[in-house]
Amino acid sequence: MAMTAVLSLKGGVGKSTVVLGLAGAAWARDLRVLVIDLDPQANATVALDPPPFAFTVGDVLSDGRQGIAAEAIVPSGWGPCVDVLPSEEAVAHRNRPEGVDSSTRLRVTLTGVTDAYDLVLLDCPPSLDELTRNGLAAADNALIVTEPGFFALQGATRALHAVEAARTSLNLRLRPTGILLNRVRGNLSEHRYRMEELRRVYGDLVLDCIIPERSAVQQAQGAGVPVQAWRSPGASEVIDAFDDLLDRILD
Repeated sequence: MAMTAVLSLKGGVGKSTVVLGLAGAAWARDLRVLVIDLDPQANATVALDPPPFAFTVGDVLSDGRQGIAAEAIVPSGWGPCVDVLPSEEAVAHRNRPEGVDSSTRLRVTLTGVTDAYDLVLLDCPPSLDELTRNGLAAADNALIVTEPGFFALQGATRALHAVEAARTSLNLRLRPTGILLNRVRGNLSEHRYRMEELRRVYGDLVLDCIIPERSAVQQAQGAGVPVQAWRSPGASEVIDAFDDLLDRILD
Protein backbone atom coordinates (compact mmCIF):
# COMPACT_ATOMS: atom_id res chain seq x y z
CA MET A 1 0.00 0.00 0.00
CA ALA A 2 1.35 3.41 -0.99
CA MET A 3 0.38 6.46 1.07
CA THR A 4 1.23 9.70 -0.73
CA ALA A 5 0.80 13.27 0.48
CA VAL A 6 0.24 15.65 -2.43
CA LEU A 7 1.24 19.18 -1.57
CA SER A 8 2.15 22.60 -2.83
CA LEU A 9 2.88 25.63 -0.72
CA LYS A 10 1.40 27.86 -3.42
CA GLY A 11 -2.30 27.78 -4.22
CA GLY A 12 -3.78 27.49 -7.68
CA VAL A 13 -1.33 24.99 -9.18
CA GLY A 14 -3.84 22.16 -9.62
CA LYS A 15 -2.85 20.09 -6.60
CA SER A 16 -6.33 18.61 -6.14
CA THR A 17 -6.49 17.92 -9.87
CA VAL A 18 -3.36 15.79 -9.51
CA VAL A 19 -4.93 13.90 -6.59
CA LEU A 20 -8.01 13.21 -8.71
CA GLY A 21 -5.93 12.22 -11.73
CA LEU A 22 -3.97 9.70 -9.68
CA ALA A 23 -7.15 8.35 -8.10
CA GLY A 24 -8.62 7.99 -11.58
CA ALA A 25 -5.54 6.14 -12.85
CA ALA A 26 -5.87 3.68 -9.96
CA TRP A 27 -9.64 3.43 -10.55
CA ALA A 28 -8.96 2.44 -14.17
CA ARG A 29 -6.84 -0.46 -12.87
CA ASP A 30 -9.53 -1.58 -10.39
CA LEU A 31 -7.28 -0.70 -7.44
CA ARG A 32 -8.79 0.26 -4.07
CA VAL A 33 -8.21 3.96 -3.44
CA LEU A 34 -8.78 6.22 -0.44
CA VAL A 35 -8.63 9.99 -0.90
CA ILE A 36 -8.15 11.90 2.35
CA ASP A 37 -9.16 15.51 1.77
CA LEU A 38 -7.25 17.68 4.24
CA ASP A 39 -7.90 20.90 2.31
CA PRO A 40 -10.72 23.07 3.73
CA GLN A 41 -11.49 24.17 0.16
CA ALA A 42 -12.75 20.56 -0.28
CA ASN A 43 -12.23 20.53 -4.05
CA ALA A 44 -11.38 16.83 -4.08
CA THR A 45 -14.47 16.03 -1.99
CA VAL A 46 -16.75 17.93 -4.36
CA ALA A 47 -15.25 16.33 -7.46
CA LEU A 48 -15.55 12.82 -5.99
CA ASP A 49 -19.28 13.44 -5.45
CA PRO A 50 -19.89 11.36 -2.30
CA PRO A 51 -23.37 10.90 -0.83
CA PRO A 52 -24.33 13.11 2.14
CA PHE A 53 -21.89 12.50 4.98
CA ALA A 54 -22.16 12.93 8.73
CA PHE A 55 -18.47 13.33 9.57
CA THR A 56 -15.42 14.98 8.05
CA VAL A 57 -11.67 14.77 8.49
CA GLY A 58 -12.08 17.60 11.00
CA ASP A 59 -14.25 15.40 13.22
CA VAL A 60 -11.70 12.60 12.91
CA LEU A 61 -8.86 14.88 14.03
CA SER A 62 -10.96 16.22 16.89
CA ASP A 63 -11.65 12.69 18.15
CA GLY A 64 -8.12 11.36 17.71
CA ARG A 65 -8.76 7.72 18.66
CA GLN A 66 -6.98 4.85 16.92
CA GLY A 67 -8.84 3.71 13.82
CA ILE A 68 -11.68 6.22 14.21
CA ALA A 69 -11.17 7.43 10.62
CA ALA A 70 -13.03 4.34 9.41
CA GLU A 71 -16.31 5.82 10.70
CA ALA A 72 -15.97 8.93 8.52
CA ILE A 73 -14.97 7.28 5.23
CA VAL A 74 -17.70 7.25 2.58
CA PRO A 75 -17.90 5.87 -0.97
CA SER A 76 -17.31 8.30 -3.80
CA GLY A 77 -19.59 8.78 -6.77
CA TRP A 78 -16.94 7.15 -8.95
CA GLY A 79 -17.89 3.64 -7.88
CA PRO A 80 -16.98 1.04 -5.26
CA CYS A 81 -13.20 1.21 -5.74
CA VAL A 82 -12.75 4.83 -4.63
CA ASP A 83 -13.56 6.06 -1.11
CA VAL A 84 -13.10 9.49 0.42
CA LEU A 85 -12.52 10.91 3.87
CA PRO A 86 -14.30 14.20 3.15
CA SER A 87 -13.51 17.78 3.99
CA GLU A 88 -15.48 21.00 4.31
CA GLU A 89 -14.76 24.67 4.99
CA ALA A 90 -15.09 24.22 8.77
CA VAL A 91 -12.04 21.92 8.74
CA ALA A 92 -9.95 25.11 8.64
CA HIS A 93 -10.48 25.32 12.42
CA ARG A 94 -8.17 22.29 12.74
CA ASN A 95 -5.30 24.17 11.07
CA ARG A 96 -3.57 25.21 14.29
CA PRO A 97 -1.63 23.15 16.86
CA GLU A 98 -3.64 21.66 19.72
CA GLY A 99 -1.53 19.75 22.22
CA VAL A 100 1.65 17.71 22.00
CA ASP A 101 0.19 15.08 19.66
CA SER A 102 -1.49 17.58 17.34
CA SER A 103 0.61 16.84 14.23
CA THR A 104 0.32 13.05 14.46
CA ARG A 105 -3.41 12.70 15.13
CA LEU A 106 -4.28 11.71 11.59
CA ARG A 107 -1.70 8.93 11.64
CA VAL A 108 -3.22 7.53 14.83
CA THR A 109 -6.79 7.70 13.50
CA LEU A 110 -5.77 5.78 10.35
CA THR A 111 -4.33 2.85 12.33
CA GLY A 112 -5.53 -0.34 10.64
CA VAL A 113 -7.80 1.61 8.30
CA THR A 114 -5.52 2.01 5.28
CA ASP A 115 -4.69 -1.71 5.10
CA ALA A 116 -7.78 -2.24 2.93
CA TYR A 117 -6.45 0.04 0.16
CA ASP A 118 -3.86 -0.21 -2.60
CA LEU A 119 -3.34 3.55 -2.69
CA VAL A 120 -4.00 6.34 -0.19
CA LEU A 121 -3.79 9.96 -1.38
CA LEU A 122 -3.71 12.87 1.04
CA ASP A 123 -4.74 16.20 -0.48
CA CYS A 124 -2.92 18.75 1.70
CA PRO A 125 -3.78 22.45 1.93
CA PRO A 126 -1.48 24.91 0.11
CA SER A 127 0.17 26.04 3.36
CA LEU A 128 2.51 24.62 5.96
CA ASP A 129 0.05 24.56 8.83
CA GLU A 130 -1.25 21.80 11.07
CA LEU A 131 -3.36 20.01 8.46
CA THR A 132 -0.39 19.70 6.10
CA ARG A 133 1.85 18.55 8.95
CA ASN A 134 -0.70 15.84 9.76
CA GLY A 135 -0.63 14.71 6.16
CA LEU A 136 3.17 14.56 6.08
CA ALA A 137 3.27 12.76 9.42
CA ALA A 138 0.96 10.04 8.08
CA ALA A 139 2.41 9.59 4.58
CA ASP A 140 5.17 7.36 3.23
CA ASN A 141 6.10 9.81 0.50
CA ALA A 142 5.34 13.33 -0.67
CA LEU A 143 4.59 14.49 -4.20
CA ILE A 144 5.26 18.20 -4.73
CA VAL A 145 3.12 19.87 -7.39
CA THR A 146 4.06 23.07 -9.17
CA GLU A 147 3.30 24.99 -12.33
CA PRO A 148 6.15 26.06 -14.64
CA GLY A 149 5.75 29.73 -13.73
CA PHE A 150 7.81 32.50 -12.17
CA PHE A 151 7.38 31.21 -8.60
CA ALA A 152 7.91 27.53 -9.43
CA LEU A 153 11.46 27.27 -8.09
CA GLN A 154 10.69 29.18 -4.92
CA GLY A 155 7.56 27.13 -4.21
CA ALA A 156 9.28 23.82 -4.85
CA THR A 157 12.16 24.79 -2.57
CA ARG A 158 9.81 25.68 0.28
CA ALA A 159 7.86 22.45 -0.15
CA LEU A 160 11.03 20.31 -0.13
CA HIS A 161 12.18 22.06 3.04
CA ALA A 162 8.79 21.32 4.60
CA VAL A 163 9.08 17.63 3.70
CA GLU A 164 12.56 17.42 5.21
CA ALA A 165 11.41 19.20 8.39
CA ALA A 166 8.52 16.78 8.74
CA ARG A 167 10.81 13.81 8.13
CA THR A 168 13.24 14.80 10.88
CA SER A 169 10.64 15.83 13.44
CA LEU A 170 7.54 13.70 12.76
CA ASN A 171 8.04 10.85 10.31
CA LEU A 172 11.42 9.28 9.59
CA ARG A 173 10.04 7.11 6.77
CA LEU A 174 8.83 10.12 4.74
CA ARG A 175 10.57 10.59 1.38
CA PRO A 176 9.95 12.96 -1.53
CA THR A 177 8.55 11.20 -4.60
CA GLY A 178 9.64 14.21 -6.64
CA ILE A 179 8.50 17.48 -8.14
CA LEU A 180 5.62 17.22 -10.62
CA LEU A 181 5.08 19.89 -13.25
CA ASN A 182 1.37 20.44 -13.81
CA ARG A 183 -0.64 22.46 -16.33
CA VAL A 184 2.27 22.53 -18.75
CA ARG A 185 1.94 24.24 -22.11
CA GLY A 186 4.95 23.09 -24.07
CA ASN A 187 4.49 25.75 -26.75
CA LEU A 188 5.22 28.55 -24.24
CA SER A 189 8.86 29.58 -23.97
CA GLU A 190 8.29 30.69 -20.34
CA HIS A 191 7.12 27.20 -19.42
CA ARG A 192 10.09 25.59 -21.14
CA TYR A 193 12.49 27.97 -19.38
CA ARG A 194 11.01 27.31 -15.92
CA MET A 195 11.10 23.54 -16.46
CA GLU A 196 14.78 23.75 -17.41
CA GLU A 197 15.43 25.96 -14.39
CA LEU A 198 13.89 23.41 -12.02
CA ARG A 199 15.87 20.57 -13.62
CA ARG A 200 19.14 22.53 -13.31
CA VAL A 201 18.56 22.97 -9.59
CA TYR A 202 16.89 19.68 -8.61
CA GLY A 203 17.95 17.24 -11.31
CA ASP A 204 16.30 13.82 -10.98
CA LEU A 205 13.88 15.09 -8.32
CA VAL A 206 11.96 16.75 -11.17
CA LEU A 207 9.80 13.96 -12.59
CA ASP A 208 10.00 13.13 -16.30
CA CYS A 209 6.22 12.72 -16.49
CA ILE A 210 4.51 16.09 -16.80
CA ILE A 211 0.79 16.88 -16.81
CA PRO A 212 -0.22 18.96 -19.84
CA GLU A 213 -2.89 21.61 -19.58
CA ARG A 214 -6.02 20.28 -21.26
CA SER A 215 -9.64 21.42 -20.98
CA ALA A 216 -10.71 17.77 -20.67
CA VAL A 217 -9.52 17.78 -17.05
CA GLN A 218 -11.94 20.52 -16.02
CA GLN A 219 -14.72 19.03 -18.14
CA ALA A 220 -14.40 15.65 -16.42
CA GLN A 221 -14.37 17.26 -12.98
CA GLY A 222 -17.49 19.24 -13.85
CA ALA A 223 -19.20 16.01 -14.86
CA GLY A 224 -18.19 14.29 -11.63
CA VAL A 225 -16.18 11.54 -13.35
CA PRO A 226 -12.49 10.67 -13.51
CA VAL A 227 -10.66 12.08 -16.51
CA GLN A 228 -9.96 8.43 -17.41
CA ALA A 229 -13.69 8.10 -18.22
CA TRP A 230 -13.72 11.23 -20.40
CA ARG A 231 -13.28 10.44 -24.05
CA SER A 232 -11.52 13.17 -26.02
CA PRO A 233 -8.12 13.59 -27.73
CA GLY A 234 -7.00 15.96 -24.98
CA ALA A 235 -8.00 13.52 -22.26
CA SER A 236 -5.90 10.67 -23.68
CA GLU A 237 -2.66 12.62 -23.28
CA VAL A 238 -3.49 13.46 -19.66
CA ILE A 239 -4.53 9.87 -18.96
CA ASP A 240 -1.15 8.58 -20.20
CA ALA A 241 0.69 11.08 -17.99
CA PHE A 242 -1.24 10.10 -14.86
CA ASP A 243 -0.70 6.42 -15.64
CA ASP A 244 3.07 6.99 -15.75
CA LEU A 245 2.88 8.95 -12.50
CA LEU A 246 0.95 6.17 -10.78
CA ASP A 247 3.61 3.67 -11.86
CA ARG A 248 6.23 5.90 -10.22
CA ILE A 249 4.28 6.09 -6.95
CA LEU A 250 3.50 2.37 -6.77
CA ASP A 251 7.05 1.34 -7.69
